[in-house]
Amino acid sequence: MQALRVERLSGDLSGVVLAEVPAPVRAAGEVLVQVRAASLNFPDLLMTRGEYQFKPEVPFTSGLEFAGEVLEADPDSGFAPGDRVMGGNKTGAFSEIACVPADKLSPLPQGMDFPQAAAMGAAYATAYTGLVELGGLREGQWVLVHGASGGVGLAACDLARALGARVIATTGSPDKRERIAALARPDAVILAEGRFREQVAELTGGALADIVFDPVGGDVFDESTRCVAFGGKLVVVGFTSGRIAEVATNIPLIKGFSIVGLRAGEYARRFPERGRAINAAITALAEQGRITPAIDRVLPLTRWREGFDAMARRELVGKVVFQPG
Repeated sequence: MQALRVERLSGDLSGVVLAEVPAPVRAAGEVLVQVRAASLNFPDLLMTRGEYQFKPEVPFTSGLEFAGEVLEADPDSGFAPGDRVMGGNKTGAFSEIACVPADKLSPLPQGMDFPQAAAMGAAYATAYTGLVELGGLREGQWVLVHGASGGVGLAACDLARALGARVIATTGSPDKRERIAALARPDAVILAEGRFREQVAELTGGALADIVFDPVGGDVFDESTRCVAFGGKLVVVGFTSGRIAEVATNIPLIKGFSIVGLRAGEYARRFPERGRAINAAITALAEQGRITPAIDRVLPLTRWREGFDAMARRELVGKVVFQPG
């Protein structure tokens, strides 16, 4: 079968190849899945460089998440051949056949196709964990979402709006504003540059943001500390800007806000009952038509380089989905 393999770590994807490899052999407790779609996430790119917190041993098959059809499963697993499923693991999704533990899979939401399901899992789990579980999102609150052109940022906008929040989306690219507005339908889209606190204050009538969802870090995080309302939450999701920010502790003390670190996958591993509840809540919202993953492009796996390069150049508005075979 074909699989996208990271043979060696590099900063230019030169160590990544589409190779013929043996199909995985299922062990007890695992499910073998014919992959129909797999979505690209920023950690996938970082792992090709050895820059992500999880560092799999080289060589490995890239890809966090997929959707497809069950080929083989234990009789007591809850899955049977032909079932339409979504899920994944830390690696292995960018292949024709994937093998994962049964607890890493869930049924496709009704009415959702394979590309949509592949694009939903990690992004919406991250958004829900950050906004609802850790951020305590309530209807009517103001949410400031940075990096709104990315899969996680768009998911956060979509989810917050579906749950009754008022959303300000930000981007560092002026040419992306119209596409973000069309896909995420926030209350406003602003540029995350310079002193954007004044725009946030004007849009919120001086109230500022109850929750700031920040996958960007760097200068955006620095300015975000000025945008959080008293008693609010600044949720640290990542550092796509490349700079890990620091904060003087007198700032959250004086302003009375909390800085919360988000690792959605680790949260679900440590609190599996909450992980199941998060998945159930997202599935229900999807089946009700209240959330819809944003997809920038669907590509055959043979064109994997196009997707990775577009992500590295920050061209995307939404997720890249690969289709093996």
